[in-house]
Amino acid sequence: MSGLGHTAKRAGQRLVTSLPALFGVLVFTFVLMRVLPGDPAVFFASGPNSSQEDIEMIRRQMGLDKPLPTQLVLYLYDIGRGNLGRSLITGQPVLSDLRERLPASLELTFAALILALGAAIPLGVFAALRANSLIDHAVRFFCSLGVCVPTFVSGLLLIYAFYYLWGIAPDPTGRIDIFTSQPTRVTGFLLIDYLIAGDLDGWAAAFRQILLPAITMALFVMAPLARMTRAAMLASLGSDFVRTARSIGLSDWRVIVVYALRNAILPVLTITGIVFSTMLGANVLVEKVFSWPGVASYALDALLASDYAPVQGFVLLMASIFVLVNLVVDVLYGMADPRVTVE
Repeated sequence: MSGLGHTAKRAGQRLVTSLPALFGVLVFTFVLMRVLPGDPAVFFASGPNSSQEDIEMIRRQMGLDKPLPTQLVLYLYDIGRGNLGRSLITGQPVLSDLRERLPASLELTFAALILALGAAIPLGVFAALRANSLIDHAVRFFCSLGVCVPTFVSGLLLIYAFYYLWGIAPDPTGRIDIFTSQPTRVTGFLLIDYLIAGDLDGWAAAFRQILLPAITMALFVMAPLARMTRAAMLASLGSDFVRTARSIGLSDWRVIVVYALRNAILPVLTITGIVFSTMLGANVLVEKVFSWPGVASYALDALLASDYAPVQGFVLLMASIFVLVNLVVDVLYGMADPRVTVE
């Protein structure tokens, strides 16, 4: 079997073995939403003219009048048909809402991860090369400061400095300002869709809009990435193959980049996958501060309103993405080190 076929087979096996975990997530989320205090029927029927009949009608519409095991069976049946339910807040199918909002969250998360990796890997390498020096301590302090400050605090500080005081950043109210026309939706990623449309002015406007929220998220995840890079580089620099490379007269640049960093990047790939999945689900504060129309803020609004279907759909989406991200990391692991297989 070719290497590509072998990788595809192992990837398929990993997906199959992940199905029980996804099923457990479905059941756990379903039960958890039902045991939380509060009656969503009462919430959505609240009003000056609401009656008990109105509440019971909404309960029937949501299926809450049936026994819990029956509700679970019906929910799993709907999931099997690709039906995630309907949001009572937006009035739209949850699948449509998630499809509409997911590109915004993914674009923000990818932008933040690129910024974080672009800063954390050089900082980690530099700190490892100057281990226990003043530079090393400064790098670790800076990274720790970023993770200690809550994202909503750093976001508000960036808005205050760059938007309110200096007027450099645009109005932090969404993905694009109201004076810029939206591109034709192709991927849902504004930065890509503007390039496809050839609208460089729109691309620049979208880039300025995403910069502050991306920096806010990047500051929060730089610490684990930089610390892992530093630790992996220290272990790699002290290995026998690096000492051998130095002894035969290879340049420092070649030793550091080709030999040390290539081997140190493997654990960084692992932590990157974990960080990405965490960012995608935990960026709700950033989305709220910058009025970013992503899936996390959508799920939070639904949770506060006891709207079950969007929350359950969001959790299922995050679990599926987590499985796919881990699979991609495993494949990249095998590409970086042929001795490692997807299995």
